[in-house]
Amino acid sequence: MIDFVGKRKWYFRFSGIIILIGVIFLLSAGLQRGIEFTGGTMMTISFEQEVAQGDLRAELADLGHDDAIIQWSEDAEAFIVRTTELSDEDVAVIEDTLTERLGPLTIIDIYAVSGSIASEIEGDAAIAVSIAAIGILLYVTWAFRRVMKPFHFGVAAIVALVHDVLIVLGVFAVLGVFFDIEINAMFIVGVLTVIGYSVNDTIVVFDRIRENMIKSPGSPLETTVNHSIMETLGRSLNTSITTLFVLLALLLLGGATIHNFVLVLIIGVITGTYSSICIASQLLVVWESGTFSRFFRRVIPKRAPAGG
Repeated sequence: MIDFVGKRKWYFRFSGIIILIGVIFLLSAGLQRGIEFTGGTMMTISFEQEVAQGDLRAELADLGHDDAIIQWSEDAEAFIVRTTELSDEDVAVIEDTLTERLGPLTIIDIYAVSGSIASEIEGDAAIAVSIAAIGILLYVTWAFRRVMKPFHFGVAAIVALVHDVLIVLGVFAVLGVFFDIEINAMFIVGVLTVIGYSVNDTIVVFDRIRENMIKSPGSPLETTVNHSIMETLGRSLNTSITTLFVLLALLLLGGATIHNFVLVLIIGVITGTYSSICIASQLLVVWESGTFSRFFRRVIPKRAPAGG
């Protein structure tokens, strides 16, 4: 039998290193936010003849849009241009000028978001994640109410959830620096889906721990947790691997509009499976063993009583 519980310090160290790297990138570079979070206008422009990206950038600069972000989309075989918010007249001027200087073109798609709406979307996203976390804490605590210290189960599930979200954010911060990958509304949908998947996987392990605690009330928690992980390991790995096959197919064959969503899910499935086994379950053992209280006693020593 694999001793998962005995290796818990290595799991915590590994996760700590990964999260630390992600936090460094988040603090130094942040996330590359898409138009839904920054506001502006995004156009997909296709030219009938071959046009160099540098030429398009120069023409837009001449029109006063030197801050425009231009990317080539292999899927659409067109340029994706993002600028500050444009009026209908501005779009018409850009279309006429580019047609005159670079040749016939087609604006395949145009999408505009005002700055106020972008701020509202960003706020709503934070509220949605917070409400989901609070709801999960209350539900897990209630579901495990017949087990000793059910609140520990709820907090452990939330810590595993935060662990997974931090890793997803950190990975996207790194991808934003090296590959200019942006977050958009589909990213938020993906994060909420990851939260659901992570908690579902954690509850499967927790439920087996609860069953084994009832069957063997005198057994040490370390033994019970390790035995429960082994019993659910096959189910967790089989579910995750089959899900990853589907997600990889969507990433390779799906359209560009769902790439962010699928990428979030791929990262989330991997971290969710890992955290349910190596983080959430291990936190129950650490908490029960009193490691947290000993740590805080060392960090915050008690004050000596005042002398008479």
